[in-house]
Amino acid sequence: MATVGFARVSTIEQDLKLQLDALAAVGCEKIFHGKQSGVSDENEQQLTLMLDYIRERDIVTVTKLDRLGRSLKSILTTIDAIHEKGATLKTLDGVIDTANGSPFAKATVSLIGVFAELERDLIVSRTSEGRAAAALAGKHMGRTKQIPDEDRAKIRKVLLANKSSISEQARQYSVSRTTISRIKQESSV
Repeated sequence: MATVGFARVSTIEQDLKLQLDALAAVGCEKIFHGKQSGVSDENEQQLTLMLDYIRERDIVTVTKLDRLGRSLKSILTTIDAIHEKGATLKTLDGVIDTANGSPFAKATVSLIGVFAELERDLIVSRTSEGRAAAALAGKHMGRTKQIPDEDRAKIRKVLLANKSSISEQARQYSVSRTTISRIKQESSV
């Protein structure tokens, strides 16, 4: 049985020292840690290494629950992975200790799952509401067209009259042949 720590920060500017010191102070034999940046998935790699490292009866320790992931869903997935290995989870802030198997500990993990589902549902709901509001306001959804509607009509006209080829139109408008082919098909719709 080993006590294994995991620490993470979300940005390069944040400092891991407080987390590392706290984990070392409670006797973590090994501490996995990472810093996240816009181009790095170091936290995810370190989390995977930690999950591969732990064994049955190990105790995974974090300073706070949010150190395990960026969303409630990812945190819950990590907790499940820890439990599948036969290990337990403990937070230093006292929110979770799955080692004791108490009804309260089980309920806390279940609540995390409920909140993860709630978070996902709220995101879907907000996204749907935003799309509906934009559509009602007459705003275009999706990518901006590369070629304006009036030019699209011109392209269709010259292509259907065989006055130009798809390749020539693609070069003229600096787009792909596929884009011009799609514009040509719009006329038959």
